Amino acid sequence: MSQNDRIEPTLNTAPLNPGTGQQSGQQSGHQPSHPAAPAPDAPQLTPKPDAVPEQPAANDPLAKAQAEIAELKDRLLRTAAESENLRKRMEREKEDALKYGAAKFSKDVLTVADNLRRAIETLPKSEADASEPVRNLVIGIEATERELLSVFERHGITRIDPKGQRFDPNQHQAMFEVQDPTQPAGMVVQVIAAGYMQHGRLLRAAMVGVSKGGPAPEIQPGQSINTKA
Repeated sequence: MSQNDRIEPTLNTAPLNPGTGQQSGQQSGHQPSHPAAPAPDAPQLTPKPDAVPEQPAANDPLAKAQAEIAELKDRLLRTAAESENLRKRMEREKEDALKYGAAKFSKDVLTVADNLRRAIETLPKSEADASEPVRNLVIGIEATERELLSVFERHGITRIDPKGQRFDPNQHQAMFEVQDPTQPAGMVVQVIAAGYMQHGRLLRAAMVGVSKGGPAPEIQPGQSINTKA
């Protein structure tokens, strides 16, 4: 190489890589162990905490007023229900008093009906065996009995005449038993005194005689016969 041939130094003008401090055209021998720091002016993101429901303050006047309103409403509903129950009970007691208030008086009058029936049964049955005054007496007694029974019906009192029916301990009172093989056991064969009902309630049980010794009565499925006196 001649003297005129001079070697000019060359400068590498490639910009430096800000992350590695090396020039962009050069390869680094190793990778950085930590990530690059963010730019100073980059926005910082922070995790948002879980939302916590707000608890009403103990001295919150609105919450206190709402609680008082709920309590007063509950008391009002309870008072209204109690008043309605009391009204229905009073109406029921009033209705029962109108229906059954004279039950004791009605029981006392039943003896009058019993005596009229006994008088009719003892009088002659045939007009040929009775004189005209006796026949008129029978007609008068029968008319009196019909009128008395009509008064009973107007007040809800009905007569029970169970002759020929099965003995029912709910409406009949067995006074004695009759040995009758021709009648099924447990049948009412004789009525000593008729029974009476008042508005569906037993006023007096019929006093009857019940048959025994005969064939057992036919019992339908689901039915039972009580023949105990």
